[in-house]
Amino acid sequence: MLQHSPVGRVRNPHWQPLRLVWLALVLCLVAGPMMAAPRPLILVMGDSLSAAYGIEREDGWVSLMADHLTGKARVVNASISGETTAGGKARLPELLRQHDPDIVLLELGGNDGLRGLPPSQMRANLAAMIEASQASGAEVALLGIDIPPNYGQAYREAFGDTFAALAKRYDIPLVPFLLDDVALQDGLMQDDGIHPTAAAQPQILDNVWPVLAALLETSGIDLASRPQ
Repeated sequence: MLQHSPVGRVRNPHWQPLRLVWLALVLCLVAGPMMAAPRPLILVMGDSLSAAYGIEREDGWVSLMADHLTGKARVVNASISGETTAGGKARLPELLRQHDPDIVLLELGGNDGLRGLPPSQMRANLAAMIEASQASGAEVALLGIDIPPNYGQAYREAFGDTFAALAKRYDIPLVPFLLDDVALQDGLMQDDGIHPTAAAQPQILDNVWPVLAALLETSGIDLASRPQ
């Protein structure tokens, strides 16, 4: 009498190797996205100096930064020409919620100074933005600016000291003067004497680069080479 194999016991001799290959493919598909760390996101909160006023937007230092960081980090430029620290403070919470940045670059205060607003007000607004950014889990850097000497020495000193005081208080990196090696150089400022030309943008990025590289290093991004 013929013996029949019990149901479910029949084995294809080629099944086991195929099963192992299939499992390996599944594991690769699942583990791949989990192993690939998301690129950090940089949020730039600035005024006309970061919004490429008077030049093509793609020539601005923020766009140049984004180009250099292609494949390494994402950049959101939330800068608006004419923005004050009060305006930035009002807009920031929604931007933090929407983008959840890893790094926030604060480049605001210039318009407060040009309008003669109290440095204490500027300091309070920037402090609130730093605290909100840090509370969201982001690293923060301040990009400082100066104002023309015709505003008076006392006001100019109080204005400039604000950035250094905040950087020390919150233990955050500072670019002392965003337009270093730009503001007094022929051909690097527009006719208004306030806004840099397209030719100045690589130097501005060069001023920001060391601070940016240090912040991105904490996210595992190596920016040892500076942009050329």
